[in-house]
Amino acid sequence: MVAGRPLVRLTKNQRHHRIARLLGEQAVSSQAEVVELLGAEGVDCTQATVSRDLEEMGAVKVRVAGGDTVYAIPELPRDQLAPEGHLGRVLGEWAVEVSHSANLVVVRTPPGSAHVVGSALDRAGIDGVIGTVAGDDTVLVVTAEPAGGAGVASRLANLAGL
Repeated sequence: MVAGRPLVRLTKNQRHHRIARLLGEQAVSSQAEVVELLGAEGVDCTQATVSRDLEEMGAVKVRVAGGDTVYAIPELPRDQLAPEGHLGRVLGEWAVEVSHSANLVVVRTPPGSAHVVGSALDRAGIDGVIGTVAGDDTVLVVTAEPAGGAGVASRLANLAGL
């Protein structure tokens, strides 16, 4: 329990997001410390789960000033495209609705999740997409062709299983 509330279990993607944020905000040197930090946020998970998560996320130990080692997650280079399977997993987990109008596609997500979908779309390098704008629960996808929204929306909905 944290502040009188029971611990909650998150999906893998939700845990990965929290872990990435924690590693970006502070120096974390052990898996046990990750478990403790997640627990302080009300998240229930085991060291074995955190170990798998760190492996899947590509986390590595890096030496920082003073000689200590801490976990870090290497950034995907801006010019390296993510595999379509990654986009499918993200859309399947976070997209709840896809609609379009002319050259615009709107992807709806649960509150606070649009940036995850927007980033995956940016990294997917979809032909005909010139950019995305992510809010709290909505991603706006802009296509290059005046009527390109229908095709992109169809593809995204299919990848999301909608």
